Order: sequence, then C-alpha cells, then structure tokens
Amino acid sequence: MGRKEQLLKDIGIVSFVVIELALYLDTHPTDRNAMEYFNHYSNIRRQMTKEFSANYYPLTLDMTECGKEWGWGAAPLPWEGGCA
Repeated sequence: MGRKEQLLKDIGIVSFVVIELALYLDTHPTDRNAMEYFNHYSNIRRQMTKEFSANYYPLTLDMTECGKEWGWGAAPLPWEGGCA
C-alpha cells in the first residue's frame, strides 16, 4: 500500500471516530472527556486532510487553496479506480 492509499485509509478511520464522538456528544453534551477527544481527533483529521490535499488532490471543496490551480476535479472518479 502506497503513502496516498495509507493516508486515505487513516483519514477514513479518524473520520469514523470523529463522527461517532459527535453522535455521542449529541446525547451527552456535558461530557468533557468526550469533548476533549472530539477536539483532539478533529484536529488530527484536519491535519491529515490538509496534508493529503497538499500532496495529491483536495478531499473537500474547502481544501482547494486560493491562488493555486483549481484541483477539485483532479481526483480519480470511482469508475477510474478512485474508490479502490
């Protein structure tokens, strides 16, 4: 597995954690430990997606940097092997 594929896999794992923590916080909004975990993993996810976008292609529209070439359409489509 190459660096790009590993980074995408890791982003998927951290994204799952962030989503699960958000769901937990919906029902436990005063849990300070959960909020700290949410903030921690959200920061990790943000750093990872920023690194991926800088090296390969943006994963979200807001990861396309102003002043650079528009790269939103640069990712391979699913039928081009983008989801493999």
